[in-house]
Amino acid sequence: MSKPFATNSSDPLDALLAVTRNAAEGNAVRDTIVSDIYRVSRSICKEAVTYEDKRKLASAYKLDKWVTSRIWGFPIMLAILGAVFWITIAGANVPSAWIASMFGVVEGYLTAGFQAVNAPDWLHGILVLGFFRGTSWVISVMLPPMAIFFPVFALLENFGYLPRVAFNMDRLFKKSGGHGKQALTMSMGFGCNAAAILSTRIIESPRERMLAILTNNFVPCNGRWPTLILLSSLFMATGAVGGWQTLTTALVVMGMVLIGIVVTLAVSWALSKTALRGVPTHYTLELPPYRRPQFWKTILIASKDKSWSVLKRAVIVAAPAGVLTWILGNITVGNDSILGHMAAFFDPFAQWIGLDGYILMAFILGLPANEIVLPILLMGYMSSGAMVDADGIDNIKEIFLQHGWTWLTALNMMLFSLLHYPCGTTLFNIYKETKSVKWTVLSAVIPLAIAIAVTFVTAQVIRALGWV
Repeated sequence: MSKPFATNSSDPLDALLAVTRNAAEGNAVRDTIVSDIYRVSRSICKEAVTYEDKRKLASAYKLDKWVTSRIWGFPIMLAILGAVFWITIAGANVPSAWIASMFGVVEGYLTAGFQAVNAPDWLHGILVLGFFRGTSWVISVMLPPMAIFFPVFALLENFGYLPRVAFNMDRLFKKSGGHGKQALTMSMGFGCNAAAILSTRIIESPRERMLAILTNNFVPCNGRWPTLILLSSLFMATGAVGGWQTLTTALVVMGMVLIGIVVTLAVSWALSKTALRGVPTHYTLELPPYRRPQFWKTILIASKDKSWSVLKRAVIVAAPAGVLTWILGNITVGNDSILGHMAAFFDPFAQWIGLDGYILMAFILGLPANEIVLPILLMGYMSSGAMVDADGIDNIKEIFLQHGWTWLTALNMMLFSLLHYPCGTTLFNIYKETKSVKWTVLSAVIPLAIAIAVTFVTAQVIRALGWV
């Protein structure tokens, strides 16, 4: 009879390591050991530690029974996440419009200055309509949501709730072959996938860290929120008015988030059974006590360290894309611009997956930053030769409808935006963290293949059912 746990060493530590190397039975033994250690430690703590105010301790235990409950833990988590989205969406609209208006005024002065010195049109187009307008779009779209999301997220972290999220998600990620800390890096991805790649350093296991890196893209970041929010409000929340429209839009975006989480778990499971085989490491998490957040200090630190650094990287990457977009929109070959020819080339394949050529072209040119996908798309539709601001167009839905859009087009663009390859900044961070061209390429190819497959199936099923 074989002895799977046999070891030649008399050292108990060697024996324990031999036990944990067994993938099946070792997991159960490991969990038992950790549970016993915690049980003994807790009994010692009760005898050795005294509390001045036991009411706070009792309140914390009562709260944990709810927020870490197998029944109520996930609904509470989703409700809090939905509230954060609602606050971000509702709070970012007005300041985004203010910032866009301010940049519009500055652009007017810049245009007047170029006219005063009789600058050539091409120079004005590249510097103002391309470089300045592309940069101002990214700032006006990204800054308000980040300035709201990151501080709110940091307040939840200061309060002590985020470790409870990791505790709740640990079971799911463990079953999918990942690590409970992946829940924290995934949550960071809601603000910025590029920053979330850096946050994967908290995962000690190289295999599980690679899983987190390869799947982080499946949660929507700041750059994809404008697309999800705009299309949700135009095509999915048309029957709602006033505050109900904001709520409906938030619920639709929340649905996209749930799809992203499901895809994250599914891809993690598939990779853990193939290219990244291995046994999930045990996640021993000591839940910190609940604390009253340092409100203003937290907001200032989150705004400075996170919002500003992410915005700076996005602007550096997106500004050249604005210049390139203007050039492609103003160089004509035959009777059409290069943008038009690109759209015509991609259109047959795009129709196959429920989109059109202009949409695919916008995603390709929007690789540097997801924020510029919408303005590139609108520029292509309107043949304006310059990036345009969606907020400055009264009948944006009419523009989409005139180009053959249906609710299926909007749905598939949202799905493609959610699942497609990461932005240029995120890919750059992936390469810096992995030092591998192979894994960087796979981090783009895997999401792209999934996005194409999901949109293709969605388009074919809905068309077969005759719903469009």
